[in-house]
Amino acid sequence: MAKFRDSTPDPVAVIDAAARPQAPHSAQATDAGNKVHEHERSIGNIIAELRNLTTEQVEKVLEHQRQAGVRFGEAAVALGYASKDDVLFALSQQFHYPYAPEEQRHASPELVALNEPFSARAEAFRALRSQLIMHLFDEGATPRALAVISPDAGDGKTYCAANLAVALAQLGGRTLLVDADMRGPRLHEVFKLKNQTGLSGILSGRSDSHVIQQVAGVPSLFVLPVGTTPPNPLELVERPAFGLLIRELVSKFDYVVVDTPAAVYGADASVIAVRCGAALVVARKDKGRVADLQEMVANLAETPTKLSGVIVNEF
Repeated sequence: MAKFRDSTPDPVAVIDAAARPQAPHSAQATDAGNKVHEHERSIGNIIAELRNLTTEQVEKVLEHQRQAGVRFGEAAVALGYASKDDVLFALSQQFHYPYAPEEQRHASPELVALNEPFSARAEAFRALRSQLIMHLFDEGATPRALAVISPDAGDGKTYCAANLAVALAQLGGRTLLVDADMRGPRLHEVFKLKNQTGLSGILSGRSDSHVIQQVAGVPSLFVLPVGTTPPNPLELVERPAFGLLIRELVSKFDYVVVDTPAAVYGADASVIAVRCGAALVVARKDKGRVADLQEMVANLAETPTKLSGVIVNEF
């Protein structure tokens, strides 16, 4: 065990190196932001930095704000210096609620919890988050990772795992999303991360560095990608090293969510679920077969895995 732990990167080092706040676009933007007479990192400060407003522009916004009796964001929008989307982004920054700027949304359209935090789809993931926190991640409960599993490809398992992880991270708790789908990994594509090193290297005994990566714009969210796609994925998760790694990660993070291969590809998902200790089953509306879903749930019932729920993906 000691040898395995020595070769496993310590996630704490990654957490301690979380991204620091970005510097203002320019000294002029800093001066302009300082002219906004509100508390530190107010809406005005954030919009001034985001849109690189000059001192003169900020003065005009403040003057319109006083005359019209509106908030800074509304005044900036009225004068054409900011958009409504800028105001939403500024609010999310002020209240420490990760929200992707408009230019980042096209790159990762699946991340609705980050791209559309006020939409019905994002609200569905927040509702799921609340249920899981009450029944799985409750304080005092046995620490477990959550494996997100599904009977077939295309059920939306990766989509659900990614957005659930974002929703958990938006609470501020340190959240790790592990890509254990070593048959068809996608999380590095969803989050636009490097995939040279990752889970497969750890389980193969290689002490690669920087295997856990922080998601830009979401300070509490980290991803462990697959790395090199191995020829023996089932054997890697069946080895004791995988269970040891999950226990190590659960002790270092507040929430650990694990993406898995669809059951149609083999027994990987069931093995991973047992190692994690809990599972969330995803089925696709109007696509999944009830018999396959029933079989998956029945198989889980024969293991020590805690079934956290079954959700139907309508999107």
